Amino acid sequence: MSAKSAVAADARALVRKAFKGSLATIDSGNSYPYASLITLATDASGVPSFLISTLARHTRNLAKDRRASVLIDATGALADPLQGARVTLWGSAEKTAEEGVRRRFLARHPEAAFYADFPDFAFWRLAVEGAHYIGGFGRIFDLAPSDILVPVEGAARLLEGEPDIVEHMNKDHADAIELYATTLAGASPGPWRIAGIDPEGCDLVLDGEARRIVFASPVTTPAEARKELVRLVADARARGEGGA
Repeated sequence: MSAKSAVAADARALVRKAFKGSLATIDSGNSYPYASLITLATDASGVPSFLISTLARHTRNLAKDRRASVLIDATGALADPLQGARVTLWGSAEKTAEEGVRRRFLARHPEAAFYADFPDFAFWRLAVEGAHYIGGFGRIFDLAPSDILVPVEGAARLLEGEPDIVEHMNKDHADAIELYATTLAGASPGPWRIAGIDPEGCDLVLDGEARRIVFASPVTTPAEARKELVRLVADARARGEGGA
């Protein structure tokens, strides 16, 4: 894998694991950049999505100028946060009524179900036009949309079957999901859930934390997804036994 490919993979994972970000809009009153905190999810392709109210200043800004950017910061509690990873994505924000956006957002932020149907709230997505990734000192790259987003062309059957796959895994295979999280993603034990599945991989969530599991190769159908999820269980068990 080239340096650029590795950075693109890191940037995609960072976006997929984000629960929050800073949304920058053009203020409709004074034309200055205005930054605010939002909760985040992604659609199947990796496009950032958010749920915002018309009462919020950033929403009023977007009503006048759809240009926006989202900063996702993964520096956490680093003593020197400038050594940590972060990515800024920019593009045009747009309202969306896509069911997949709603489902995936609420799977990551179940508390938002309380107000998601309030008349002043709507789901939005950022149509990504570019990105800037910093992975620490000297590791700085400009990225194209194709570096950040996962192609979903030809994966219609997988996306149609996603709700059933996610429900089945969470209901009947919680032990396998926890194995993915702990053995393949280095997470602590707990009742991990799958929040979404896409051609590149699946997202696991637990109590405001996320892990990204990347498939060995892209999947485009429910049958291919099932085969890969079974393979991952075998891989996780083999690693666990080897570690033991």
